[in-house]
Amino acid sequence: MSKPRYTQLVESLPASVPFVGPETQERARGGAFSARLGANENVFGPSPKAIEAMQAAASDIWKYGDPTSFDLRAALADHHAIAPENIVVGEGIDGLLGYLVRMLIGPGDKVVTSDGAYPTFNYHVAGFGGTLLKTPYAGDHEDPNALLDLADKQKAKLVYLANPDNPMGTWHEADVIESMIAKVPEGCLLILDEAYVEFAPEGTAPKVDINDAKVIRMRTFSKGYGMAGARVGYALGSADLIGQFEKIRNHFGMNRAAQAGALAALGDQDWLAHVRQQVARGRATIGQIAKENGLSTLPSATNFVAIDCGRDGHFAKAVLDELVANGLFVRMPFVAPQNRCIRVSAGRPEDLELLRDLLPKALSAALAR
Repeated sequence: MSKPRYTQLVESLPASVPFVGPETQERARGGAFSARLGANENVFGPSPKAIEAMQAAASDIWKYGDPTSFDLRAALADHHAIAPENIVVGEGIDGLLGYLVRMLIGPGDKVVTSDGAYPTFNYHVAGFGGTLLKTPYAGDHEDPNALLDLADKQKAKLVYLANPDNPMGTWHEADVIESMIAKVPEGCLLILDEAYVEFAPEGTAPKVDINDAKVIRMRTFSKGYGMAGARVGYALGSADLIGQFEKIRNHFGMNRAAQAGALAALGDQDWLAHVRQQVARGRATIGQIAKENGLSTLPSATNFVAIDCGRDGHFAKAVLDELVANGLFVRMPFVAPQNRCIRVSAGRPEDLELLRDLLPKALSAALAR
């Protein structure tokens, strides 16, 4: 039987996705989750002004979205005190990472990341034939010096670091990142993923010369602004680097209503401050629940908390499986020693009360296995 002639690269790749979605898990378990605390979604939602703007835009959804995202880019430029030419808007950070890897990585090109860091980036690198090189975490933090040393030795074209980190929630202060940027090897580009920076303490975001061609910064409306389903992300970088996206990006990829919602969300910083308060309260509650069960948590600058289950990845997976089986959607890191933890998003009080009820039962069941 005839079939399409796939490329050798595609033939060599596994048919897998970086994350199994909660909807897939709900279908497998035959019922909806009672609480959804595994995907680092902002359960407190977007600004009411953003919802109103998206609802108003729905009547014009027959129109394509502005392919330049002009209004949103202009507002972001004002927000960051840079020029619109230094900003590209795309389909979430995930979409922008795909464009960037396509732009710079071909078969055999070397890319450096941390072992256990955000897997969607690795997915893109594999999809374009790049060679992934990894360094271990150091004390539950990505290791800037180890990443740079490996990138320099291997003549890597890209090096990836998330600050704050996913999946551990840890972070480096601005001076550490500024020092890292200054040391990026010639011909290498640092991808600084700042998806969670709106939740981080003051002094986490580095001061970066927007014309510095050694770094590109990724931001999103999915986390702090509560619009994960709208898929709106943006990148900040030198005008030349940002201009290269025009050659390959999907110019009509940005949903019209999503653009309107992001613009309204950006304009409502009071709602963002409200969300930060709710997330801080949720993180504290998760820490208290962990302590009640004899467990510890990692300090977090994100909207989730890594709970250290105190043993190895097999035990943590058993705890996670029990929670999922009883209606609480959570996730865990993939790689040792990070996988001794489970990762719980900062949820509403009723969500975290379910965690309080289920965690001791899950621990007991895991110990009995």
